[in-house]
Amino acid sequence: MRQDNFVDKLEIPQKSIYRISLYNRCLERLHENGHEMVSSSALATAAGVKPSQLRRDLAYFGAFGTRGRGYPVQALRIAIHEGLGRAKLQPVIMVGAGNLGRALLRYDGFRKEGYDILAAFDSAAEKLTNKNIPVPLYSSAEIEDFVKKHQVQMAILCVPGEYAQQAVNQLVEAGIQGVLNFSPAVLQVPSEVTVNNVDLALELENLSYFVRK
Repeated sequence: MRQDNFVDKLEIPQKSIYRISLYNRCLERLHENGHEMVSSSALATAAGVKPSQLRRDLAYFGAFGTRGRGYPVQALRIAIHEGLGRAKLQPVIMVGAGNLGRALLRYDGFRKEGYDILAAFDSAAEKLTNKNIPVPLYSSAEIEDFVKKHQVQMAILCVPGEYAQQAVNQLVEAGIQGVLNFSPAVLQVPSEVTVNNVDLALELENLSYFVRK
């Protein structure tokens, strides 16, 4: 069961966070299919890691595993959601409402995973009013007021590379602590701000190495 000294903000290494997110995806599927228990070996195989690594990662959430039976699916899901701050919807903003930004806004998987995109911001917002954007759209000049009013800590950045540093500077000034960066720019941010980069062209370049010629 969950330990009494479980804390709201766990200090977990970034690599472990990534793997734990994979475990959570697997647990979601197991729960949807009616499974109540899962062995460490089965969960590790589904996530593509070794059972020993899985057990070390899940140890951050307390003593859940039972020898011979495995992990209770629902209890472990709840513990992961609480430990990663996903027990309630996390507010997020989108900066850049171009083609990629609008495509991401229409993806309904964010909310299912616990993230609620409250609004989008663009320097040319007045030109995008007829683009059928599914969230409120504001000028980039309104970011700081919106972030403070709604206590937003995370942003998705989808602006062209030449504008990315300026945009992230504005986000940092507004109080954003985490940025998912889809621009190709290498961003400079304070040490207390986390940036995760998603460079689609780079990923294709890496993938092409493994494609047989």
